[in-house]
Amino acid sequence: MSTETVTIQKLGAQGDGIANGTDGPVYVPFTLPGETVAIARVKSQGTVMSITTPSPDRQEPHCRHFGPDGVNGTCGGCTLQHAGDAIYRGFKRQLVIDALKSKGLTPEVGELVVAHPGERRRVTFAARKTEKEMLIGFNQAESHHLVNIEECPISSASLIARLPAIKAIGAALAVNAEAFRITVLETATGLDIAADGLKKLSDQQRRKATETVLSMRGIARVSVNGEILIEPVKPMLDFGGVQVSPPAGSFTQATKPAEEAMAELVLAHAGKSKRIADLFAGTGTFSLRLARIGRVHAVESEDKPLAALDHAARNTQGTKPVSVERRDLFRRPLMTSELKVYDAVVFDPPRAGAEFQCKELARSTVKKIAAVSCNPLTLARDLAILIEGGYRITSVTPIDQFLWTSHVEVVATLEK
Repeated sequence: MSTETVTIQKLGAQGDGIANGTDGPVYVPFTLPGETVAIARVKSQGTVMSITTPSPDRQEPHCRHFGPDGVNGTCGGCTLQHAGDAIYRGFKRQLVIDALKSKGLTPEVGELVVAHPGERRRVTFAARKTEKEMLIGFNQAESHHLVNIEECPISSASLIARLPAIKAIGAALAVNAEAFRITVLETATGLDIAADGLKKLSDQQRRKATETVLSMRGIARVSVNGEILIEPVKPMLDFGGVQVSPPAGSFTQATKPAEEAMAELVLAHAGKSKRIADLFAGTGTFSLRLARIGRVHAVESEDKPLAALDHAARNTQGTKPVSVERRDLFRRPLMTSELKVYDAVVFDPPRAGAEFQCKELARSTVKKIAAVSCNPLTLARDLAILIEGGYRITSVTPIDQFLWTSHVEVVATLEK
C-alpha cells in the first residue's frame, strides 16, 4: 500500500471518482471531479485519507450511516450521498448517453426523472442474529461486515418505523448466526416480508415465528425461501387501478413514482394500439394498465407472477381481454410470424436484456415498441439490433429509482 495525492478527473460507471495514475486509472470511492485528495492506494483502488480541495458540488450526507463528511461511508446501500443534485443527476443521465454511444447511437436523451428521499417501498436488507441482538442493515461495500441501521432516508418512513417489528420477525426466523436476506415490500394491506438464504425451519421455529407475526399489526405476509409461512391478509398492490396480490418474493418496482413514470411513458407510446404484447410481463405492471387501451397478451417465464396477473385481469371490470402465456423468452422468443398480429410490443427484461427477442422484433412489422430496462448497456445493444431492422428511436428517458446509487432505469420508445 502506498500513500499519494491525486486529482479526480471524472466519475466512473459505478460512481467512483477516477484519477489518472502514472500506471493507469485509480478508482477512489466517495470523491467528485475536481477534488484533490490524499489516498491510500492498493493497485488501482484508492481510499480517501483526506480531502485537500473539496468540490463545490460536495454536500453533507443525508444519513448518519453514510460516513463522516460523506467520505468512506460504512453503509453499502448508497454510494453517492456526497454528490449534490446537479452533478448526481447529470451523472445518471450521462450513463445512458455513454451506453448508447458505445453502440454508435446518438438519440436525444431526456432529462432524468428524479427520485426523492422516502420513496422506496421495497428494500432488501442483510440480516444476521448475534448473541446480543438481531442485526438488520446493509453490507459495507466489498465486505461482509453488516452495518446495523437505525435510519434510511431513501426508504419509506413508515417502512423504517417498522424496523423493530422486522428485527423481531428476523430473530424468530434465524436458525443460527449465518447471514441471510430480508426483503420488505410495503403494500396497501401491510408489509410483505420475504426471508431468503435460511436453513429449513423446524416445526418449533415455525410456530415461534408464526406467533411473533400474529402478535403484530400491519404484517400482511411472511415467507421463507419462497414458501409462505403465514399470510394474515393478502398483500395488495395497485397497478393503475387494478388490484394485484404479488407472489411471495416476486419482483416489484422499488418505488411507486418510478413505476408510474415508466407506465406513463409506455401507455403514451402505445396510444390507441388495439393488440399489444407485454413481454417479460411479471405480475402485470404494464399489462394491466395497457388493458385499458387494447387487448393484451402477457408473456412471462415464471408461473406464480403470471397466475397473479391472470387472476387480477379476470377480476377487474372495465378492461380489455388479457391472455397469458408462460414462456422462457431467452430460449424461445416470440417469432416474427407470431408478432405480426400486434400493433405494439412492450418488453422489460432482466439485466441481461432481450437480445434474441429483439432479433425477431427487428424482422417484424410491429409499428411501436417500448423498451424498458434496468441496464443501459444491454439496452443499447438491443436498440442497435432494432435500428438495424428498420426502427427509429423516438424518445429515451432515464428514470432514477435507486437514489444515490449508480443504477438507472431507462424507457426507450421506437417506431418502425
